[in-house]
Amino acid sequence: MVASTANGSRPGGDITPERVSGLPPGPQRVWVEVPRQDGYPAAWCYSDKRSYLPGETVNLFLSATAPELDLRIYRDGFHETTVHRSHLNSVGFQPVAANAYETGCDWSVTTTWSLPDDLQPGPYLVEMRDPHAPAGARPLGHHFFVVRSPTARPEALVQVLATCTWSAYNDWGGANHYFGLHPNTARGRSPVLSTQRPWARGQVWLPDGAPRMVSATRPRTPQPPRYEFAEWAYLNGYAKYYAAAGWATYERHFFRWAEGSGYEIDLLVQEDLHGNPEALSPYRCAVFSGHDEYWTAQMRAHVDEYVTAGGHVARFAGNFMWQIRLDLEHGRQIAYKYDAADHDPVAGTEEQHLLTAAWEDPAVGNPGATTFGVNALRGMYAGFGAFAPRSSRGYTVFRPEHWSLNDTGLGYADTLGDEAAVFSYEVDGLDYEFRHGLPHPSGTDGAPEGLQIIAMNWSTAAEDGRESDKSYFMLGDGDARYRASIAGEDYTEQNRRRFARGAGMVVSFPRGAGEVFTAGTCEWVNGLRIGDHSITTITDNVLRRFHP
Repeated sequence: MVASTANGSRPGGDITPERVSGLPPGPQRVWVEVPRQDGYPAAWCYSDKRSYLPGETVNLFLSATAPELDLRIYRDGFHETTVHRSHLNSVGFQPVAANAYETGCDWSVTTTWSLPDDLQPGPYLVEMRDPHAPAGARPLGHHFFVVRSPTARPEALVQVLATCTWSAYNDWGGANHYFGLHPNTARGRSPVLSTQRPWARGQVWLPDGAPRMVSATRPRTPQPPRYEFAEWAYLNGYAKYYAAAGWATYERHFFRWAEGSGYEIDLLVQEDLHGNPEALSPYRCAVFSGHDEYWTAQMRAHVDEYVTAGGHVARFAGNFMWQIRLDLEHGRQIAYKYDAADHDPVAGTEEQHLLTAAWEDPAVGNPGATTFGVNALRGMYAGFGAFAPRSSRGYTVFRPEHWSLNDTGLGYADTLGDEAAVFSYEVDGLDYEFRHGLPHPSGTDGAPEGLQIIAMNWSTAAEDGRESDKSYFMLGDGDARYRASIAGEDYTEQNRRRFARGAGMVVSFPRGAGEVFTAGTCEWVNGLRIGDHSITTITDNVLRRFHP
């Protein structure tokens, strides 16, 4: 792997102060994964699709700095199960176009695998190793795909993986939706990303002990913020945002916990949900977990119709923020985000409702809370960087009588999930008001009728701290500024503070014949990962009610 900064250098010990003196401070520095034939030992892989049915053929496109590879494909469930092995005698290095992040790799097929008709549905990893490496050496790379159930399984839950968010953070080939080498855009971010490229290193597999987005301990005194995930990624040659999105950090922990708890689970990727209005209909309960930020209007419509018809949605996920568009025929994802009003081709047209901006943008006119009860812009960050780094990392309970809290032992004003830091990184909320000690939705931002706020805590959209620490902020106040802009407000200091204020919530509400439960945080899965009693009990209560 070669990870490049803006000046083309690689991570680790070969970067000297002289060579990076023109770059911004460490937390703002970026690097992207761009393979080189003479780079560090590595292998890369992508497949023609992200999900398959048993009996279909998986086409694998590989490139490597090693001439030979040992390939292993295994099901990454509660029990790891190897299902295929092969040795590739001549892999070769396949060239990467300068804009492969946007147009795809266009590599030749290296090998294929016909999925057995009786292959168990679930998550599958492709592991690539150098057969001549010493014992104990780490794999050279990984790829991920889903095997869907060939028949309807009403006895199963269905978990929809946030593959569009994975794509948004995938910098492989030179750019993602946040930063990179794309010309003439802020921070070099690309509004168009291809699915026909490998995942960035760390998105689908991680070694034990890799840091999460939130630092392990809270600072006790004022200090420049730490971003331990970025420090670790830089020193070990992983994608800067490996911990921000992907199977390895997020959905894997829900799947393994649920399968280990006895639940039958089928998987879909978001592209399945987008393209098939009936994708959820065979199931009584659909689950979304982890960091789930990017959606199309079609996905939302399909979820809304599913719930209205009697389906149940359990969302243990955060950061429901951006509308995107998918071009499935060409394998591309489009998201102009903060620049949509000026650069998205649909701006000012009859298709402006498909603008790739925040759901709360008046031009979009489709508030996020109408689907999941909360939205990202009313929440934002907590316990991350200089975003309230010393805050409680749990929710405060306000409605302990709610069915989801049965057998937790929690009462009014108790905190749930603090030890697991579930209220951290990115959280979702609503505009609210307090009456008689209880929070209620104000109804100004799309909250559905009958919504109850079960638990909540406070968050911020702006990093804050001492003046001397501000040059170390990674994100600053960009999201507070964006909130003000779509509200049509000037960005004064008073408005900066106003639009920075937010809250994250646990909510539930009925819709038609169905019901939705949302724990609006990316890090809920960390409570499942470490076995936090309150988090596992609430999750189990929700799944057993929605999937009796």
